[in-house]
Amino acid sequence: MGKWRLFSVSVVLGSVFMILLMILYWDDVGASHLYLPALSPRPAPHHPATHPSFLSDINAFVNQFLEGTNDPTDSAPPDSANQSERAEERYVPRREWKVHLTPIDPEKRLGQERRRQRVHDLCHHGDDLAFPGKNRSFDDIPNRELDHLIVDDRHGVIYCYVPKVACTNWKRVMIVLSERLLQDGGPYRDPLAVPQEMVHNSSLHFTFNKFWKRYGKFSRHLMKVKLQKYTKFLFVRDPFVRLISAYRNKFEQPNEEFYRRFALPMLRRYGNHSEPPAAAGDAFPAGIRPSFSEFVQYLLDPQTESEAPFNEHWRQVYRLCHPCQIQYDFVGQLETVEEDAEQLLRVLKVDNVVDFPSSPRNQTTSSWQEDWFSRVPLVARRNLYRLYEPDFRLFGYSRPDALLD
Repeated sequence: MGKWRLFSVSVVLGSVFMILLMILYWDDVGASHLYLPALSPRPAPHHPATHPSFLSDINAFVNQFLEGTNDPTDSAPPDSANQSERAEERYVPRREWKVHLTPIDPEKRLGQERRRQRVHDLCHHGDDLAFPGKNRSFDDIPNRELDHLIVDDRHGVIYCYVPKVACTNWKRVMIVLSERLLQDGGPYRDPLAVPQEMVHNSSLHFTFNKFWKRYGKFSRHLMKVKLQKYTKFLFVRDPFVRLISAYRNKFEQPNEEFYRRFALPMLRRYGNHSEPPAAAGDAFPAGIRPSFSEFVQYLLDPQTESEAPFNEHWRQVYRLCHPCQIQYDFVGQLETVEEDAEQLLRVLKVDNVVDFPSSPRNQTTSSWQEDWFSRVPLVARRNLYRLYEPDFRLFGYSRPDALLD
């Protein structure tokens, strides 16, 4: 009886010891191995076979507990027909990782370093540039404001999409990489083949704001692990040109949703239309629609954001992507999108898997700015610049002196 009691005490003490080890080593060891199965296809040097260590067993257990995935040592891919919500965490065949024998052009690499350094310096040392949320921590960002960060666990990629900055084509690329959408039993391989109505379907994009529903109290920790280990990128654009593009796309052609939500308030407040038509289908034939100057008034009016945050199509990039809290590895610009896309896909080692869709040259160019702003009062132009100045400076766009002086 004494031996049995001694054995029972030993088992209990051993269990307590394992739990303590899991707690002590969680941040230093366990977290560092989260989602390595999704990144496992990277070529690795051969090492002699070794027996799994005690700590590796703990890590495997914690990973499996948090992720709900198969044993990390399993090498067989799951059924490719499974289109469940966990599709973005599936096995990646080794053939998808491309090894380049020649390095990326040093000039291109240097250009990226300069863009990233500019953001870092202005965020952490630019005392003359102040804007809301600049000095908060990542933990202080509300979950609802993380809805533009798309995660691809299969390739270790995080993309912050910015509307009116080639985001439709980049979302197509992310759908192809994640294999979340199937065609005839297999995933799409051509981004342009993805149906237009599916590109912006939120169910096809696993974003940070969805982590809480899946991971609960572990969600923030997992976000930080992915931000540390995954390649993070975004594309930006001259802020004023982006506003012109948003106006042209949403208010120069009939769009019932944007007409009801935004155009009607603009017409009532700034367009001298006390009772404008209730539908875009009636307003546009009558020549009734908000002007670009009225759109600018709407952006500058304090009442606008007191009612609701800016729509994503004209919300500032620093509010969409949080560049002072997230250290992006690649900052692309729409003005050089084809060159930057080629470089980025090579950095991600997926340029043999997907190509960035080529498209006609964008119709909204910076040379049009003076024409578009000609009917906007000078005071309004200067106030608008102050509203978007963080985006101008963070991403290296010059102050439009011709419009402001």
